Amino acid sequence: MSTPRRRRAPGDGRLPQVLLPTTVIGSYSVPEWLGQLKNDCYRHRISRRYLDEIHEMAIKAAVVDQERAGIDIVSDGELRRDNDVDYLLARIPGVEIARPDKADYFDYYDASIGHPLPAPGRANLGLAEDFRFVRQLTDRPVKLSMTGPYSLAHRIHDTSGAAYPDHAGLVRALAGLLAAEAAELARAGARVLQIDEPFLAGYPEDVGLAVEAVNIVTGGADVTWILHVCYGNRYARPLWEGHYDFLFPAVKAANVDQLALEFARTGDEDLGLLRQHDWDRGLGLGVIDVKTERVESPDLVATRIRHALRFVPPDKLVINPDCGLRHLLPDIARAKLAAMVAGAAIVRAELTARAPAAKTSVNAGASGPAAAPASQADGPNTTDQPAVPSKG
Repeated sequence: MSTPRRRRAPGDGRLPQVLLPTTVIGSYSVPEWLGQLKNDCYRHRISRRYLDEIHEMAIKAAVVDQERAGIDIVSDGELRRDNDVDYLLARIPGVEIARPDKADYFDYYDASIGHPLPAPGRANLGLAEDFRFVRQLTDRPVKLSMTGPYSLAHRIHDTSGAAYPDHAGLVRALAGLLAAEAAELARAGARVLQIDEPFLAGYPEDVGLAVEAVNIVTGGADVTWILHVCYGNRYARPLWEGHYDFLFPAVKAANVDQLALEFARTGDEDLGLLRQHDWDRGLGLGVIDVKTERVESPDLVATRIRHALRFVPPDKLVINPDCGLRHLLPDIARAKLAAMVAGAAIVRAELTARAPAAKTSVNAGASGPAAAPASQADGPNTTDQPAVPSKG
């Protein structure tokens, strides 16, 4: 399967020119007090307006935490969102929420449709406003994520049985709405967008449909696109187990610049799939296990990065946790991010120190151990690569 044509994302002067840039997947630690206040809102003890003000304070704190840890590309922590689905479903016209109250904020709504969804462009899902808020908090690049259409469709029941007789039709309709939202995000200045498909690992037979829907979404905005696929992160537990072989070769048709995958919890065995299937784009390497409170050492992070460099050149590698940090305690989340940044710095220093010597050896016609692999011997230009490989 040939690599699809990829557009070049417009630059905004904000992507860090650094080797092995660090980022987060999306969600940040939800402090116990914030979870309680979300529940208070559902129980009508505080107003939605008050909760919105609290969300803004929490987002400001999350951005500060990421900056202090040294994260290169930050997020808003998705702290306005109850979970990975409801924030979007509740804003889509035509999606009915039977009970808007919840026993616990993290629960899923019972969402349904009785008629086809409106045409794209008529719904404002609010993500552009979220981006504008976090953009003014930091000088660092901001990545904003959206749950993908395939996963969203799995939380919607067609009560009529006729709105979308073919489930694929619902997936495509949701993709069209997300494409319109991506266009709004691009107009707001977003340059790095991520699609999360946490349900895909549970339904690997649908990878072709999911990729088709991803391409509808990415067609809405000429930005740098990331596709994140994990095995679920519900209450810090995986929903499924397995390997990423189900993604290939279908994912090669996805019009994205980078795959963000989990490897810290599952091990690095699946890294070989990238070479086996000639994946020539970027990889968001999961080096932090978000399903344990054990804090990785910088040396362990560095080891995981070195293993990945056997399969991915350094200019195409981005360093991130396996998944979101939602279920970790704040102090654990901060410590894990700091370890991740320190581990990336160790390997970055090694690559930087090795590059000039390797280039000298190559120029002299040297071979063998003294000459570093070409992917690690690009000289000073390796530090001039954008944080997220752009389309082109």
